[in-house]
Amino acid sequence: MNSKPSPEVEAVFASYPPNTQKKLRQIRRLVFKTAAAIEGVGPVTETLKWGEPAYLTEKSKSGSTIRMGWKKSSPSQYAIYFNCQTSLIDTCRTLFPELTFEGNRAIVFDVSDPLPVESVARCLELALTYHLTKRKQTARKRPTRRAAH
Repeated sequence: MNSKPSPEVEAVFASYPPNTQKKLRQIRRLVFKTAAAIEGVGPVTETLKWGEPAYLTEKSKSGSTIRMGWKKSSPSQYAIYFNCQTSLIDTCRTLFPELTFEGNRAIVFDVSDPLPVESVARCLELALTYHLTKRKQTARKRPTRRAAH
């Protein structure tokens, strides 16, 4: 697991309010812990996308980008963002209707609430394996070739 963020990512975390930093660092640890527990995911790359911490499965290409952040316009909230072109939010909404969602791109949390670790870990797992799962589903749907007689 990457124990320390890069200086660029660390600067972004440091710019957030202390309670928000704590929550987002908890999610960061959960990303790496979840990825390490899933065969086929491999290393997770930590970078900045749109000025926010983002996590990618560059080597294995098993997953969809996970991004997280906080906005000054909603100071009591922070969010995990997923690619809006995926079905990840729909799936998470079905599995965890008690979570708060923003359209088809984010799970939003209130900084004063405890992080629902098990639900978040499952949503992160779905994101980290999104393309791997789709490839497996596509392979199952392909018709088998018959030998010519």
